[in-house]
Amino acid sequence: MSTHVKHYEDKLAYEIDSWDAHQAILNNEKIIILDVRSPEAYANEHIPVAQNFHHKTMNEETVKQLDLSYIYVTYCDGIGCNGSTKGAYKLAKLGVTVKELIGGLDWWKRDGYATEGTFAKAGISCNCD
Repeated sequence: MSTHVKHYEDKLAYEIDSWDAHQAILNNEKIIILDVRSPEAYANEHIPVAQNFHHKTMNEETVKQLDLSYIYVTYCDGIGCNGSTKGAYKLAKLGVTVKELIGGLDWWKRDGYATEGTFAKAGISCNCD
């Protein structure tokens, strides 16, 4: 396999975009969306199905609560924030299967999907209820 093919294979293995994440949610795939920002940022606005798990609190003890049969998708504000990378790195080190949401919350909203929280935005639903 060429190094170029391997590179793109790896990107697809470790990243997911908003459309694919939304489809996975609608299809009840075994993914859990993790907002790895602070609880305050999460309260302000987040993806409707997301659970808040601040990357600064991730360690061997706190990760024990996770069901390892799921793929975890980390996100933060967007491409100017590396919280999702920090969270994905910590989770991967602890044996969790993880992907990063490309563009984070910013690109989720740009793609027209709804958010929840104090500053919620209307948009395409996750049919989460």
